[in-house]
Amino acid sequence: MRAVIQRVSEASVTYRTSREEKFCGSITKGILIYLGIASDDSDDDAEYLADKIAHLRIFMDSNDKMNLSILDLGYEALVISQFTLHADVRKGRRPSYSKAAGSEKALMLFDLFCTKLLENGVHIQTGKFQEIMRIHSINDGPVTILLDSKKAF
Repeated sequence: MRAVIQRVSEASVTYRTSREEKFCGSITKGILIYLGIASDDSDDDAEYLADKIAHLRIFMDSNDKMNLSILDLGYEALVISQFTLHADVRKGRRPSYSKAAGSEKALMLFDLFCTKLLENGVHIQTGKFQEIMRIHSINDGPVTILLDSKKAF
């Protein structure tokens, strides 16, 4: 399971139906999480990343040190499912998504990840699973962190 985490001063997500743009959610200060679920991911991966992200100290304290977590400050997270985080572009010019989980498994683990964030005390908003979304964000810092539950990087 992979996550791209961005510290944001605000973020929002919408998705498009055949007729209109629909609002999903928005946050003010907090983190925007793009979550990619692989075919070999398990409940343990979701639990590991949710705990890691909830306690990740990427916000400034009074001494301008990154020493505070989203929990310490009561900020929110906007969680977006993004299978393209498992793109393989080593061969050719078109990405392969063969390592991404199928939709049923991905939805189950996405929901579990969100549940575990909530259990850790993080208030969340989410995008709409398996929809084309528009994400608007204002990065703060910028601070962008890559996480992989298999510790591949």
